[in-house]
Order: sequence, then structure tokens, then C-alpha cells
Amino acid sequence: MVKHVALEYMTKAYNQLLPISADVRREVRLSGVDNGVAYVITQHTTTGIMINEKLECLEDDILRQLGLLFPEDGEYYHARFLREYGAMAGNPTGHLKSMLSGNHCVLPILDGEIVCGRAQEIYLAEFDGPQERTISLVILGE
Repeated sequence: MVKHVALEYMTKAYNQLLPISADVRREVRLSGVDNGVAYVITQHTTTGIMINEKLECLEDDILRQLGLLFPEDGEYYHARFLREYGAMAGNPTGHLKSMLSGNHCVLPILDGEIVCGRAQEIYLAEFDGPQERTISLVILGE
């Protein structure tokens, strides 16, 4: 069986780690798949999908360190007028941060539940918000 679900979110900040594990767990349960895999994939080039421990201090550290790697006031070739868009490109840091965070995660499904470590949280990582975002959840199994 293959099931595809679009998860929709409205992010609230320019840089944000939004926990989405509860939504993924719910959809896996509803899918009827007992054993298989779940793919969580962002549809946007300035967001990422990350798994880490859900601690506010760690979330702050992750966002702060990404900000130090890619400062907003840095010099970026992407921060210029793009003829193909007819507008200024003002989000180079979002693209670079998303490249490091990755655009997906894959989780095993066992007995109808995703298999995660006790402290693991799935995050939608927003690096160019606030915006409406779509996550593709693809559930494969039997």
C-alpha cells in the first residue's frame, strides 16, 4: 500500500523549528500500514526537515549556530535582482540553511507506529518565513 498525505502549516517566524511528529504519527496510524516506512519531505527550497531532541535551549542553539554560519548581513550572490522572478532575491540564507538541514527524513513503521528514539522530534525547519508550507508524507507498507 502507498498513501500520500499533504500536511499544511503556516509558520510564524523568519527562522523557526516547528515540531510535526504528532501529525506524522496521526497520519501513519490512520493509513492502516502496520509495517513499512514513512517519508517526510518538504516541498520548499528554504525549509528543511530535521530530527533532533525537543528542547527549547537546543532549538535556540541550532537556529543561532545556523545564523552564525550564514549571517543575514553576509555577501551573497543570490541577494540580487532576478530577471526570471522579476524581483529581488532576499532569501539566500534560507537556501543555504535548508541545504544543511536536508529536505526529508525516513522513518520505519512497526506495528502501525513510526519508530523514533524517545527524545526524537521531527521538525519542519523554516528559514524564510512566515509562510504557508506543505510537507509531503509518503507512507509505504503493508
